[in-house]
Amino acid sequence: MAPHEGLVHPKEYDIKDSNVELIGSDLDHRVKYNSAASEPAWNNGKVGQEAGLFIWRIENFEVVPWPKEKTGEFYDGDSFIVLHTYKVGDDKLGHDIFFWLGSKTTQDEAGTAAYKTVELDEFLHGAATQHREVQQQPSEEFLSLFRHYSIRSGGVRSGFNHVEPEELKEVLTLLRIFKYPGSGRISPLIVHEVEPTWESLDENDVFVLDKGDKIWVWQGKKCSPMEKAKAAQVVNDLTMAKHVDVEVLSQLESRSKIFVDLLGGKEADHSSLHAQRPGYFSKATHEDSGSSRPRKLFRLSDSSGELSFDLVKDGGRIQQSDLDGKDVFLYDVGSRLWVWQGAEASDREKAVWIKVAQAYIRHLQDSQGPSDAFLTPISKVVQGHESPAFMKAIAV
Repeated sequence: MAPHEGLVHPKEYDIKDSNVELIGSDLDHRVKYNSAASEPAWNNGKVGQEAGLFIWRIENFEVVPWPKEKTGEFYDGDSFIVLHTYKVGDDKLGHDIFFWLGSKTTQDEAGTAAYKTVELDEFLHGAATQHREVQQQPSEEFLSLFRHYSIRSGGVRSGFNHVEPEELKEVLTLLRIFKYPGSGRISPLIVHEVEPTWESLDENDVFVLDKGDKIWVWQGKKCSPMEKAKAAQVVNDLTMAKHVDVEVLSQLESRSKIFVDLLGGKEADHSSLHAQRPGYFSKATHEDSGSSRPRKLFRLSDSSGELSFDLVKDGGRIQQSDLDGKDVFLYDVGSRLWVWQGAEASDREKAVWIKVAQAYIRHLQDSQGPSDAFLTPISKVVQGHESPAFMKAIAV
């Protein structure tokens, strides 16, 4: 029998699905069963008490602290929770909670991350801004938290895949170094592990190939000096762990064909390397550069005795006077979905806002045909604790 034959692999989470619709399901009960009355992750004496960045990975339904030295390092097979606590004035703290979903995370991990995010918000007295982050389209607010941001293949589920020393020469790891295609002031450099094939290459970026016995760097002819410098840093980190030769090649050199050949492209048409490859990161528009669809404001209310979801404004920016503290409002700005929770909103409205938000995004995805609507960031603010980004979104 093959080593992995007969193994049952967890179902990967489809980001198009609403992972938080699992609340109240069997998964929800399992998560609750595995949660202590007081979650140790939140009770370290620092969470909610001091400013800083706190990161946890979801491992077997548990919230496990992420090592400080790995800050900014994520895996596509995992789900993470990130808490950013910052000072507001002299004696008040503000909180942003992000639950980050890797492109290959499991349904259980995604659901646990969403559930635990709600639990953490409750621990912080419900004043935090909650954000759903997906690997393919991170928000600029999220990326700004990290000096270094990288996405590697694998995760907690693949931890058993130990590579023996004699196998190292057969392992190919290809890292893409590129500037995130955001339009705001913050456009960080990202290190993203991609499929080790020549088809992953493009002329705009820098690629680092770790072949085990040697490290190669390929500089696309349109890459930036910053990307070259970042690649040098990545190579330095790799060679600290092992002493191997390093060779740097520019796409403009004829010798750079060696790099393509190593990735199986001996017979490839090198002119096809010119275009940006699909499937890396979505080049979605941001609030600063306009919206991908018209702005809309919806009201979520049960004031009539029945829960209703109604369009109250179609087109243009909203003002605070458009919001009623007794209800919950969803504000679609095209590039992001904001949820505003009134201070006097009912428990029912508070409980279902994220289900409704996810259902709305799914409706957009289904009605627009092939699109990236399912990647739309979702953020929730509470009346009286609105984030600067939300205030900017409603500014006249």
